[in-house]
Amino acid sequence: MTAPAPGSATSGPAAAPVPQARPPLRSRTVFAAAHVVADPYADTTPDGPAALDWDATLAFRHHLWSHGLGVAEAMDTAQRGMGLDWAVAAELIRRSGAEARAAGGRLVCGAGTDQLAGGSLAGIRAAYEEQLAVVEGAGAQAVLMASRALAAAARGPEDYLDVYGHLLRQAAAPVVLHWLGPMFDPALAGYWGSADLDAATDTFLELIAAHPGKVDGVKISLLDARREIALRRRLPRGVRCYTGDDFHYPELIAGDDQGFSDALLGVFDPLAPLAAQAVRLLDTGDPAAFRELLDPTVALARHLFREPTRYYKTGVVLLAWLAGHQSHFTMVGGLQSARSLPHLRRAHELAAALGLFPDPDLAAHRMRRLLSVYGAEDAFPAPGTAPAPGTAKRSGAPA
Repeated sequence: MTAPAPGSATSGPAAAPVPQARPPLRSRTVFAAAHVVADPYADTTPDGPAALDWDATLAFRHHLWSHGLGVAEAMDTAQRGMGLDWAVAAELIRRSGAEARAAGGRLVCGAGTDQLAGGSLAGIRAAYEEQLAVVEGAGAQAVLMASRALAAAARGPEDYLDVYGHLLRQAAAPVVLHWLGPMFDPALAGYWGSADLDAATDTFLELIAAHPGKVDGVKISLLDARREIALRRRLPRGVRCYTGDDFHYPELIAGDDQGFSDALLGVFDPLAPLAAQAVRLLDTGDPAAFRELLDPTVALARHLFREPTRYYKTGVVLLAWLAGHQSHFTMVGGLQSARSLPHLRRAHELAAALGLFPDPDLAAHRMRRLLSVYGAEDAFPAPGTAPAPGTAKRSGAPA
């Protein structure tokens, strides 16, 4: 295989055939937070500007839209703050906006402050405003993402209320507020002005109540189902709760006699076909069938999002490569090295058991190739077989 001509992997619109779109889901509003595909031929460094394969990145968005899912763009799953810099994120938002208009797909995009390393509250407001303008200019709905800079600069709840209130007043359309827990980003500990989650929740709800009509919904990523349900029941009428809980999503989306969560989930990137199929069962009024289909996926989700949770993106991109959505397992910032070989191999096994791979033989072949690069193909044999004589033991000790 030869490398493409310089620049060819990063220029032009998505070249892949556009999949035939299915009707949108009816009973729930569901977004899959989409990963980005790195340009494997770019001469980059882990802390340098990101380089994307635009064709493959945008084709994957069409894959998600084709199943009737919305796309959550330039979010945590796309490595915001973990390799995807703001300049490339802004271009990603613009390009995805154009693709969404062409496909008739629903799109929300993250607006944050990651062009800053720190700064004053005024500078943080200005950074948010810059990103909000890009999202709105792309024709997308904005997700106001949690800000590392604000977490560092805020002296208490009043600073969060001031900054977010300023943004909500000027937003052109209702936004989604994003509460991302420290398990996804340790720099966000104490968000909303308190390490006490009850106090933080009160501040969060105070902000929403003070700006009626300006908040479409809230995305809660705390991996605590009981807390999400309690918050969901306190939301003003008409404000959606988009679950970001990649551990408890089946029960939260199914809901109870007092309501349900919609979804904005990173795990729905690899689970897109199954997730869409399951929600269509809810559309027909069959929550039992929904749970029967989606509950078995939780083992894979919990594996991908195991601590350190922020490195779940590595497993997501691995599964996209194994499923044939991209031609390589290279990530922005070199993050393909963030998970161990046993972790990646187990992700393949769990996904294969769910039938997630359109071509299981291709997935198995690619997994063997990855293991062989590290001299580990024989150290991790197929289930039920023993390592070949003389190969390394799983403990790392010599054979």
